[in-house]
Amino acid sequence: MNSLSYYKYYLEDMVQAPPEKYIQALQGQIDPSKALKFSNRNDLFKPGYLQGEVGYCIMPDGTGYMANLTKIPGVTAQMFDWWFAWHGLDNLRYTIWDPEDHYKAECMQKERAKDPTLNYKEKYWDTTHEILEDIGMGPESVFLNFKHPADLGFDVSRIGTDACSTIICAKGFGVGHPPFAAPDSIMCHFIRSIEGGVELRSRFGIGWNLKNGKDVKTIPDGFRMPGMGPDFLIHNIKEFTNLAALLPRIFSEEKDNF
Repeated sequence: MNSLSYYKYYLEDMVQAPPEKYIQALQGQIDPSKALKFSNRNDLFKPGYLQGEVGYCIMPDGTGYMANLTKIPGVTAQMFDWWFAWHGLDNLRYTIWDPEDHYKAECMQKERAKDPTLNYKEKYWDTTHEILEDIGMGPESVFLNFKHPADLGFDVSRIGTDACSTIICAKGFGVGHPPFAAPDSIMCHFIRSIEGGVELRSRFGIGWNLKNGKDVKTIPDGFRMPGMGPDFLIHNIKEFTNLAALLPRIFSEEKDNF
């Protein structure tokens, strides 16, 4: 492992987020009326900011919501698309993202990710990553099936405009611990260019899926997602603060190393 060109990043101390971000996460659940409803996800294309850009809560229908906003100087949308194509090809690549919490991420369609005829987006679309990480409740396995944004109901005609540079989105499976393992979930990293870099607007709809192009709530009526505390949000703050510092360097050195 220590012979790999990117092993040096494993030896670095993690970059810490400003304390006020953690303080905000520890304020408790936000008012659900300020959270973005899963059905309204295309509101992310609106100019400016929405309510609930940072926070977590249980929605009135019992589903879970988590959102975070990270401003990232010196990074482009292309770098983010590359990162999600690249990091699933070796577990250390995922670990250097967050050495404290990330154990493995293995792409189950490696040949697709290595296909030189595909662009960065196409390399990860329709691939599934098997992930082992700790988001505050001990190590747990997660499967992320990365999708074309149109497959998850996003208005792709607006990607590549001032409204949005790229969207990295996936269906999540197997999140949580029995007997309260979370149902299907949708992950979205909505990236918008700003002066000097990008801003990352993350959204997680826990208890949602799309089937045959329709939104489907995957928890029973009357059920409310358990365990919606600050840990998931704090984890997201940690991992993307660190990645923001690493990504420009890693991309410049490793962009052709698939």
